[in-house]
Amino acid sequence: MIIIGELINTSRKSIAAMVKEQDRAGIQKVACDQVAHGTNYIDVNAGTFMDSEAERLKWLITTVQSQTDCACCIDSPNPLAVEAALSVHKGPAMINSISLEKKRYEALLPVIAGTDLKVIALCMSDEGIPETADERLNIADKLVNGLVKNNVMPENIFIDPLVQPVATRTNSGVEFLDALEKINTALKGIHTVCGLSNISYGLPVRNLINRTFMAMAIAKGLDAAILNPLDNKMMANVAAALALAGKDDFCTNYIKAYRAGKLA
Repeated sequence: MIIIGELINTSRKSIAAMVKEQDRAGIQKVACDQVAHGTNYIDVNAGTFMDSEAERLKWLITTVQSQTDCACCIDSPNPLAVEAALSVHKGPAMINSISLEKKRYEALLPVIAGTDLKVIALCMSDEGIPETADERLNIADKLVNGLVKNNVMPENIFIDPLVQPVATRTNSGVEFLDALEKINTALKGIHTVCGLSNISYGLPVRNLINRTFMAMAIAKGLDAAILNPLDNKMMANVAAALALAGKDDFCTNYIKAYRAGKLA
């Protein structure tokens, strides 16, 4: 399971303040805390600074990578901001995200084509977010074919079927899980990913919904998730779900987590 830590996002007031004040120590602590809790990629998003997004992303990446070797997931639909961020990033980065929306696709494809970048591809088109699993699979198929034709390796593609709040559409969780299974079956060699917390938007005790849905998604083959790695119960739940889904040989990682006191 690939964990993408979601906490360095300027939509969070505390992070926005740190970025505005260029609080390097504060950002580095958030980054290091996420790495210590099992993060593989640190999502960096400066989207609320619309007029200075590129420079803010560059600052975030250099700040994070001056303290940790963890790769970043560059979270922006703006190709100029992405290119600026890549200019200072050390090692292979992840790009979040491209979609089948014509404007976004045509803008970001040249940045990604022929590179070793990992890319999150959203099951979204100019018609919006599809409702059914089959519609999501259709978009995923077009995205994968287009990216592969432009020399993006299948193993670098992370398809996001897009989690929608279950509070506003009763079957949204089921449709996501069905889409996940269909995509994993039909598109061999690619990865799947989701922004987990969307599922619980508008509900009480959101962490409970998130943890339960994460286990269900792992059972359907989810490979990666954008989540809060500081939620210890979530990370324990991930370890247990991976063991139960047959993705942890002899429960080795589960036992390691137990011995490290991470399952309490």
